[in-house]
Amino acid sequence: MMKNNRICQTFGIDYPIFLAGMGGAACPKLAAAVSNAGGLGVLGAAACTPSQMRRWIKETKELTDKPFGIDTLLPMSVRSGGNLKQNEGKDPTELLAEYQKMAKDFMNEHGLKMVELDRQVDEEDNLGFFTKEFFEAQMEVVIEEKVPVYAAGLGNPAPWMERLRANGTKVMTVVGAVRHTVKVSSAGVDAIVAQGHDAGGHNSPVGSMALIPQVVDAANGTPVLGAGGISDGRGIAAAFMLGAEGAWIGSAFLASEEADIFDHQKQAIIDSTEEGTVISKSVTGKPARIIRSAWTDFWERSEFDPLPMPFQSGVAGPVLQSANKDQKARYKPRFCRPRNRDD
Repeated sequence: MMKNNRICQTFGIDYPIFLAGMGGAACPKLAAAVSNAGGLGVLGAAACTPSQMRRWIKETKELTDKPFGIDTLLPMSVRSGGNLKQNEGKDPTELLAEYQKMAKDFMNEHGLKMVELDRQVDEEDNLGFFTKEFFEAQMEVVIEEKVPVYAAGLGNPAPWMERLRANGTKVMTVVGAVRHTVKVSSAGVDAIVAQGHDAGGHNSPVGSMALIPQVVDAANGTPVLGAGGISDGRGIAAAFMLGAEGAWIGSAFLASEEADIFDHQKQAIIDSTEEGTVISKSVTGKPARIIRSAWTDFWERSEFDPLPMPFQSGVAGPVLQSANKDQKARYKPRFCRPRNRDD
């Protein structure tokens, strides 16, 4: 692994190792731990409200004086105050009640009880989830708090580049296709993450070994981080051989003490084998690599397709919250790839 290469110099770090901004799990403690160790920790804030983002940023600054980043989504297909644009088929809002009933029936069948959440909403958070206003409010927090590094987990940060640059914020984005690479490299980002099909969570249909060199070739000189299936030095070395100058690593950190997931989830990750994951839309509505569970099996057998993002999250949410409360890992999928057996 090359120390003090372009990635290290650009981001002010000792090692070109980045904590992937995994939603929820990549919390302040984990991000700070990675940054303090010489890499770059990235907060997974895609689902965070603006006020929660501010709290996370403040906590991270208290835990480290090293550079760190924050990851949100910048989808292009979200209407103002509304839902994802749908080109065909029924309006997902018309199907939501029916799907929520299916989820309730699943919970009853498996002995899962509804969890009542105590939600205290700050005035700043009085926004519809997954709307244009929601994502814009998140970006305003990133800019106001002058976060050292911003990572777009989805979408092109071009409209925000001028304001981010004025703050001295370094900008990176995650891509899963060559065509995305061409767009974001022209925006002037500091690094591009090539995340292949091997990755946990939302990923590309293209395998990491095929994707990384193609992104490197299309990046017009912008440094590339390899992602997807990397969990040790061998994977990092392979990414470098494919032309990457750094590694974006997520699942390997999920079983760490600092990761903000439940102990039974960490154990499920440790116990998972190379055949223990599936690509499923059952959690968010977008294809994601997650640990197989009764919930993913239910949707594989179902005659219905999961609703598109973000509606499926509203269907899956109560099931996953209940499974967490009861520590029933076999009902709770977790975004990850299987660990190498000697990780």
